[in-house]
Amino acid sequence: MEGPHKKNAIETVFTAEENAAQSIAGEKLQKYSGIAVRMFHTPVLTVKETVYPGIGEFAKYMQQALEHYRTLYFVNVLKIDMFYVTWILTLIGIYDVLNNPLMGILYDRTRTRWGKARPYVISTCAPYYLCTTALYSGALFLGRSSGNDPKKIVFVFVMLFLQETFSTIYQIPRDNMLSLQTANPQDRIRVGLIQQYAGYTGSQLVFLLFIPFMELTNKGFINVPMPLLFCLFSLVSSSAGIFGNVMMGLKCKERILLQPKPAPVTKTMFYILKNKYALRNFLASFAVGWWSDGGYKWDVVTQQEIFGGMVGSFVAYLPYNVFTYLSVGFIPKFQKLFKNNNRTGVIVLRLWDLLVCVILVAAGCPFVEKQWYLIALFSFFHGIDGVNDAPAAVFEAELNREINDYTEYVTGERPDGTIGILTGLISKITAPINAMFTVFLFRWSGYDPTITMLPWSQGSKVVYQRVFFLFVGIMILPNVVRMIPYLFYDLVGEKRERMYIALNERRAMLTDEGPAEIEDLTRLLEDSES
Repeated sequence: MEGPHKKNAIETVFTAEENAAQSIAGEKLQKYSGIAVRMFHTPVLTVKETVYPGIGEFAKYMQQALEHYRTLYFVNVLKIDMFYVTWILTLIGIYDVLNNPLMGILYDRTRTRWGKARPYVISTCAPYYLCTTALYSGALFLGRSSGNDPKKIVFVFVMLFLQETFSTIYQIPRDNMLSLQTANPQDRIRVGLIQQYAGYTGSQLVFLLFIPFMELTNKGFINVPMPLLFCLFSLVSSSAGIFGNVMMGLKCKERILLQPKPAPVTKTMFYILKNKYALRNFLASFAVGWWSDGGYKWDVVTQQEIFGGMVGSFVAYLPYNVFTYLSVGFIPKFQKLFKNNNRTGVIVLRLWDLLVCVILVAAGCPFVEKQWYLIALFSFFHGIDGVNDAPAAVFEAELNREINDYTEYVTGERPDGTIGILTGLISKITAPINAMFTVFLFRWSGYDPTITMLPWSQGSKVVYQRVFFLFVGIMILPNVVRMIPYLFYDLVGEKRERMYIALNERRAMLTDEGPAEIEDLTRLLEDSES
């Protein structure tokens, strides 16, 4: 008589886990089917649980908008040579690849009475934002000496190192917290939309004020030193970030219970191999991970030097800024059009964006010297892009959550952090190529960052044609490649719902340590339904 089957190496890596929802016998989960269906269909988040993440996202995107000008800050304000800036960012990128997996392992193995993500969100957002404020305040006391000044180079490297360290500890738990709060797609879509538009408002606040201050200062109408401007924006975003994220950590509950004892790291780091959807995305990203846009902020150059400053830029961006908010009202229409199929929605709307990009390159670059023609062209087609902003965000965000949930479905685990050990290889392996390509593109552009940003100050049509291409067209190729995996995505319709029902049945089974736990969960759902 043969003994129990022993898995070989291939089966160990590619087959589902014995305790995963996909593998557990149906009759074992049957008694949880009622509560599982309700978990999938019943919203449970409170008003506070939708508001505080929005405040945190407002600060996050305000900070990201400021970092949009980070290279400009290093090169134009701190006066550090672009060569040093590129390699500092490359070294920090490599460090990011190394520390992300360590934090991912720690996060995935965290089990506390306060939850998995909340302790990190509460305790580490303040150090992250304070380091960021220190970084953008450096120009106030470091002066405007030569770009070869070692004090500036060391200061930037150390502050970016600290910022990246705390960012990793704080960001991984925060980005995965919503998936731990609720299993209901409508809950997640609602919070995701609030976060998107709070974040968009935060970023637009920076863009709305930063460009006019820069232009009026460059033209001599006012005197607001750039070092002071960077410091003030970082202080505002840090204050909102600390408040919003601490309150989110204190007031938002984690309702998705996880396996008490996680699987070994040596196993979970390869779980991406069990998730065919995540694996395809990984391979597509790896193929274009070396791609770059040249490392400089070509949108700022375009606004100040091609569009002619704040008046032309205001006209160019006005339709998009209007339609991106109005696009929330288009979500039901797009959902009906695509029959709630997130995969179809993502593909169609990405093709829409790519077509707009191609038109802007083809019709804009040859006539870059015609200011108001280019403004009208950009205004019209970028405005069309804004029409699908909210629907695209809904489809793509929920599609990405489905892919992450599929990992839990086939493995019994949520290794959101540990999977980064494999996916982090993209930037680790491609970082040197990316740095060289960035330097090449920056030199190819012919743009001289030492010249004050004023309309047509470079005096060359060829330079501005290349700048406009780097602004609107350089990302066409990687965007096409990253879209390819979705052509093979089949987790839709009944297959998607069956996955979530089985997944929630298993989650309910984990909760069943005693009758009280199931009763509490049932009562919570009944309260939400009423």
